[in-house]
Amino acid sequence: MARFSILLGSSDIKKDGGNPFAPDMFDYRTSNTFNYYHEVNPERRKLIDAILAAVDDEDFNPGGAGIDRETAAAVNRELYNSPLMSALDRYSPGVMYEAMNFQSLPTGAQRRLLENGIIFSGLFGLLRPDDLIPEYHVALDASIPKVGSVAEYWHDLVSAILNKQLQDHIVWNLLPDAIPDVWDDEHVYSEMITANFYGRRKGGKLPPVTEGLQALRGQLVGFIVKESAEDVDLLEEWTHPAGYNYSAKDSEYNEETKTRSLAFVKR
Repeated sequence: MARFSILLGSSDIKKDGGNPFAPDMFDYRTSNTFNYYHEVNPERRKLIDAILAAVDDEDFNPGGAGIDRETAAAVNRELYNSPLMSALDRYSPGVMYEAMNFQSLPTGAQRRLLENGIIFSGLFGLLRPDDLIPEYHVALDASIPKVGSVAEYWHDLVSAILNKQLQDHIVWNLLPDAIPDVWDDEHVYSEMITANFYGRRKGGKLPPVTEGLQALRGQLVGFIVKESAEDVDLLEEWTHPAGYNYSAKDSEYNEETKTRSLAFVKR
């Protein structure tokens, strides 16, 4: 049976707080048990130090959409001292994560999401959903003084990790459409699957859905982890919670890139 992975974006909106007694992932004298991609910890710390050095600059705001400079600065000043919580909980207010409704998933589906989810993060490069992280505001499209583009900073490391980890996997790519170029995709997987949503057919044409895609993809995660990540044909028996059905005839496959673009059409 093929292994699978689900690629996810992080969330600009984050839950505050955390567990002050959780193991400190930034203390390299302790175990890395709670940090799946621990090999990039030195680069994470270097990036945090660069952010802290610039945090009081009035022109510096590394936060994502809708995050003002003062909010980003107040949160980022506490990066080494902030209490931790799982990435999944930290991002839970975000549209995609809220739509996943993790708590409602069966135990087995929750486990599959935790084990097979891969989150792209501006501050951490890559995360698993159960990695413990502090609150932060650093977007992948941000630029950091003395470091430069965050996406470029992570590009080589993320590419090396993913092109090794995704070997022969079925990969569900649910990343935001506008995510910066942070991964040099060598197509080492057995298949890449993307999801596209369309309104009701009009005059033989399918109008693409451009609003609310993150929520639609988040709801799709439930199917992936509950049913079968490998057998796309099972989608024919499934109706998306928002009223979309999988259309095999409108889906496409690119042999060169091994990418299957699934079409979901409004009923």
